[in-house]
Amino acid sequence: MNKTVIAMVALGAAAFAAPADAEKLKATLDGKSEVPATTTSGSGTADLDYDAASKKLSWKVTYSGLSGPATAAHFHGPAESGKNAGVAVAIPNATSSPVEGSATLTDAQAADLLAGKLYVNIHTAANPGGEIRGQVTK
Repeated sequence: MNKTVIAMVALGAAAFAAPADAEKLKATLDGKSEVPATTTSGSGTADLDYDAASKKLSWKVTYSGLSGPATAAHFHGPAESGKNAGVAVAIPNATSSPVEGSATLTDAQAADLLAGKLYVNIHTAANPGGEIRGQVTK
């Protein structure tokens, strides 16, 4: 191959690479993290990708062992561990696991996300305030 072709291939590969400012975040969900804590065998994880340039948050939330079907799921904030807050971003179609989706955050939501002030909450009929919860961390 000549140098021009190699350069074009390299540029093409760079165009498909992940954004330089993308962040990987996670949350580990359990009942003891709820406020107040719940007694449940439920657990879960949230694997998150955040692109600061576009403010796009993408997620894959996996859970099992809940007291019954999930009735709703959300990102709540701003709040640190041990505190409750209102819904910041809905997680649609969370009635079965896994659930994947994305949303574009506001400037305030993005700042809260990166400051560790958002948490993921899975709600059930037996625990309408939330059965399992996990704080989003880097």
